[in-house]
Amino acid sequence: MQPIVKREGLKRSKFHAKRKEVLATLPKYEARAVARFVRISPRKARAVVNSIRGKNVSEAYTILEFSPKKAARIVYNVLKSAVANATNNFGLSEDNLYVAECYVNDGPRMKRVWPRGRGRADIIQKRMSHITVVVRDREKEKEYKENAK
Repeated sequence: MQPIVKREGLKRSKFHAKRKEVLATLPKYEARAVARFVRISPRKARAVVNSIRGKNVSEAYTILEFSPKKAARIVYNVLKSAVANATNNFGLSEDNLYVAECYVNDGPRMKRVWPRGRGRADIIQKRMSHITVVVRDREKEKEYKENAK
């Protein structure tokens, strides 16, 4: 939820400087972590990511810990990193954090040739993913939304 800063005839550099000042004054209640170029199919990773969206961090840890999927181990590390970013960089309490957003985007594909019969060849696409997890502090988010009204 970013505030709207009006352009008001400012040239681009002045506008962005003003926008940065406004964003710096806002309270920090979210942190993110991104794992890029992970060698897992996005379709397989999305199944795991969808299971933790909107859950408290402790509950998400439990779900990921007991999931037998490879993607669960990867998402677990990304979630751990997002929580560490929230606690160390923004001073947020781990008890109030929840998984606000999490999504998996397609990365590049490695293309490999698979020889077939009669001199033909098929192309195998080994897919990569970019996994993003955003955690937010429930208390600070609620305070910010009340003050914004």
